[in-house]
Amino acid sequence: MLVTLILSFGLGPESVYAQVDTSFSPANTGTPEKVKVNNIFIIGNEKTKKSIILRELDFTTDYYYDWDTFIEIIQADQKKIYNLRLFTEVEITPLLTGEDEAEVVITVKERWYILPSIIFQLADRNFAEWWTNQGRDFSRVNFGMRLSHNNVAGRNEKLKFAGQLGFTKALDIQYSKPYIDKKQKHGLAAQFTFYNNKTLAIKSENNRQVFYTSPEENVLRKNIAAAIRYTYRRSFYNFHFVTLAFNHTWINPSVLEENPNYFQHGSNTLRYLYLTYTFRHDRRDNVAYATDGELLVLSATKYGVFYTKELDEIEVNLTANKYFKINDKFHFNTGLTANWFLSENQPYTLVRGIGYNPNFIRGYELNVIEGQQLYVHKNSFRWKFFDYDFDISRTVPLDQFSTIPVRLYLSANFDHGFVKDRNEIPANARLTNKYLFGYGLGIDLVGFYDAVLRFEYSLNNTGGGNFFFNFKTPF
Repeated sequence: MLVTLILSFGLGPESVYAQVDTSFSPANTGTPEKVKVNNIFIIGNEKTKKSIILRELDFTTDYYYDWDTFIEIIQADQKKIYNLRLFTEVEITPLLTGEDEAEVVITVKERWYILPSIIFQLADRNFAEWWTNQGRDFSRVNFGMRLSHNNVAGRNEKLKFAGQLGFTKALDIQYSKPYIDKKQKHGLAAQFTFYNNKTLAIKSENNRQVFYTSPEENVLRKNIAAAIRYTYRRSFYNFHFVTLAFNHTWINPSVLEENPNYFQHGSNTLRYLYLTYTFRHDRRDNVAYATDGELLVLSATKYGVFYTKELDEIEVNLTANKYFKINDKFHFNTGLTANWFLSENQPYTLVRGIGYNPNFIRGYELNVIEGQQLYVHKNSFRWKFFDYDFDISRTVPLDQFSTIPVRLYLSANFDHGFVKDRNEIPANARLTNKYLFGYGLGIDLVGFYDAVLRFEYSLNNTGGGNFFFNFKTPF
């Protein structure tokens, strides 16, 4: 009966970006000034629990809403449900059943939650670093297996396991449960990581990383880390995170012979607890490739808790991005990132700067500009010139893979920033403590399961220019 009712209104599933049917707009006769929702129906959630979807709704039953406000709430709730990254399609449809009453139907199309995949990725900071600075060396490739279960018991729990060989041998296990209480406000996550390297970046010179391999090809670094994170989500868009973690790093003594400042306490082991508080306000329309909304992230980390003999440091980070949707074809994004260390010197394992993700300036992908303070302001004006969903259901009968969405954007980019190096290291003086900017054009491809590929040609204010290829959205 419910399906028949939907069809009688001429409604069908649309993508998350679709607007709510305008036949319910107050501009048309027959739409009420206010409306009360009697029932909420959910269709398509074969595994996902209803409570996970209902948690994202900003409306409830048996309450009267102004019609215009109600439509705005529905549109925002569609985006929130989609950003759970549990569904490939989300639609919320109001069905008028009386003069001021409605039923609401939420239609979702679930993703494939168990995703085994092959790890084959570059160990370097980006593709340009590997292609140009490292001479396309295939020994600098990581390979292995990754298994992700993104909805373990239907409550958006995530379990991830990765075993990796190649340039960096690693083992990574993660588990997160977004809600551990009935009111769905508190969550927990845990992670264990182990990795080692035989080739290691030990410093930078001329704003390029310097790598070292021992003549005997010994292991140069071993790292073990474990963390537990508490999450508090009181409202829809605001998140609070508290992370307590332990890190143990061992390096081969030959590393200290090459760079005595790699560690700063006279030993080849570094052990510390660290505590991080993070506030996150996230109101983006699509977390993988945003075209509307805003993102604000503030974090503070204390390295060295209780025991500060080997490390005693404080780090503060800021990310503030704004996404302006001009219309369906054009949008403008602008974002500021900043990072501060309070001390003048850090172990090289904690060194930050432009060139390390996510702090980069397009046009400087081949460089690292290291210091204790950095500021980066990124800007992109984008035009969507292609948008099509390819139907492959005849070839692939699985519903989760029956369509391949492809969206192409032409982007015009301008980034600028500054790194403050209090030590003023002469070997890196060309780019530190100087205003830097880069600009260029690019094509962004957004595809299956929100995968992003970027092809860009960028120039910088030192006269350099190059073609760059990346796998993630810049901000």
